[in-house]
Amino acid sequence: MDRREFLKVTGTGALTLFLSGCGINAVSSDKKAGAAASPEAKPGGVSQGKKLKIVVLCGSPHKAGTSALLADKFIEGAQAAGHEVFRFNAAFEDIHPCNGCDACGMSGPCVINDAISQKLMQKLVDCDMVALVTPLYYYGFSAQIKMVIDRFYSQTGAIHRKKSMLMATAWNSSGITFNALQEHYDTLVRYMEWQDVGRVLGYGCGTRSAIEGTEFPEQAFNIGKKL
Repeated sequence: MDRREFLKVTGTGALTLFLSGCGINAVSSDKKAGAAASPEAKPGGVSQGKKLKIVVLCGSPHKAGTSALLADKFIEGAQAAGHEVFRFNAAFEDIHPCNGCDACGMSGPCVINDAISQKLMQKLVDCDMVALVTPLYYYGFSAQIKMVIDRFYSQTGAIHRKKSMLMATAWNSSGITFNALQEHYDTLVRYMEWQDVGRVLGYGCGTRSAIEGTEFPEQAFNIGKKL
């Protein structure tokens, strides 16, 4: 199947997925009340009792930053529920951007032999769920995690039809803070035919001490625990 045919087929499937409304949206419409809430599903509801393989992609250059705390708590909850978690901290790995050569043909391998190819890609192919964790940089993903997302291209088909979630933090607390990021994530979910199982959006969390005084870490833990 060539790229045009692939895009035609996956585009149709993505539209069906989008219209079906499958998945659990964990975002509250009232950001001041918490911006996100844990899935309503009972423990094992999303996984249906299956042990999930989860890849957590972190895009922060701060090892003890605000989004790193959300990742820590989500992983703690998911592991407590018996799920297997692989964490990839993009900012601390030797990674490189997609150069658009198209040698992979969207089905690999990528010509760039870096940490994405060596450590991450097979984990993404084999996993059941992808969690994207990022600080908000100019209303979008950080460059570090965006670099990883762009490299999805080399295994596009193999990374389709996973579960997914988004966790992000920002200094801002205005109504537009996460609009562009969520639009990007929602488009990625539709294209990749992922099932969104929730998101935690940490408004007004510019420092570690600021986020530690909120309910966002607990929300991240609860989503992991209730998968």
